[in-house]
Order: sequence, then structure tokens, then C-alpha cells
Amino acid sequence: MINLIKIIDSKKRLLDYWKSSGIVKDKKVLEAFKAVPREKFILKKYRHEAYGDYPLSIGENQTISQPTTVMIMTEALELKEGDKVLEIGTGSGYQAAMISELVGDKGKVITTEIIPELAEFAQKNIEKLKLKNVKIINYDGSRGYEKQKPYDKIIITAACPEIPPPVIDELEENGIIIAPVGNLISQQMVKGIKKGKLKTRSLGYFVFVPLKGKYGY
Repeated sequence: MINLIKIIDSKKRLLDYWKSSGIVKDKKVLEAFKAVPREKFILKKYRHEAYGDYPLSIGENQTISQPTTVMIMTEALELKEGDKVLEIGTGSGYQAAMISELVGDKGKVITTEIIPELAEFAQKNIEKLKLKNVKIINYDGSRGYEKQKPYDKIIITAACPEIPPPVIDELEENGIIIAPVGNLISQQMVKGIKKGKLKTRSLGYFVFVPLKGKYGY
């Protein structure tokens, strides 16, 4: 049995840590973290570790990112109600659920997952929470997803050698893209804003599982 009191306590400790350290400043992002039950997106055997600040296996040699990384990426997207967002790398669906909370009923989250088993796992997780504004597609998202373009915001949740050109093409002018870019050992979290071309800056160094597909590793 999962000890719910311990889960609630560990979730609160993370919130207190982010607030006191200033790592996360956006109150709406903090509220979204409160609202979305991360434990619902984790394999049963790891649910007692749901709010440990480290990545956890979700099977298929993939992981759910550590909470702090998710929060940094989410805040950097500068999400607004009504945004249409493309996520590349659904994983267990947790990042999509966070985005769903922030874009609201008028917003839309299109999220691609190349591994069929994970796409199915994420679909079940999203359905349990009855999130109506999230669409999961079993597809090579490194190619972008032209059917729903353009996107206000794009997030890539796996290490890529570069931000795939088709993905940049599908971003709205003045839109924001977040992606970990680098080699298989270490990546820089890049925030790009489309001003004709993509203007980028680094948010620091991270380590992600590699992006699969045409523009991955």
C-alpha cells in the first residue's frame, strides 16, 4: 500500500524547496504541480518515490524526468490559456498533464510518443484523469506533426543532436520551443523564440534519454 501521508509530505517539501530557492517563480506552474498527481504517471513499484527529485524508470528503457527538470521546462514555455502545444516524447504523460492544466479547456496538447507501449501507458494515465485537451499520437515526433501545425509552444523531452528543422518550421512566429540539445552524455537545455529565425539561449546542463526517430540518435 502507498503511504499517502508520506506522498503528500514529500510533494510539499518539493514545493517549499522551489519557492525558497527561487528555482520556480511562476505561481501558476506551482499550482499546476499541486493539481497534477505525479504518482498516477509512475509504475506501481515506484509510486512511493513519486516525489523524489530524481528520474524514475517507466519501462522500455525510458524515464520520467525529475520533478525539478519538469518544472524548469514548464516554466520556460511561458504557457498561456488557449495555447496549442506540441510535445515530442510523451513518456508516461506527466509533462502533457502539467501543460494541460496550464493551457486550460481552450488550449490543446498534441503529444507524440514513438514507443507504442509507452503511448498506450500514457493514454491510460491521461484517461484516468479525464483530461480532454490532450491528444496522444504514436508517431515519430522528431519529424514534427504537420497535421496540427502551427503550434504556439513546442517541448522536446529527449536529448537531440539539434532541434529538428521540421519542428522549428511548425512553430508560430514569436512561439517558444524548449529542448535538450547536445551529445548522448550531456545536453544544454535550449530555449528558442522564433523571430524569423530561432533565437536561442541556454537554461543550463541536463541529462536526458536520447531522442528516437529520423532526427534523433
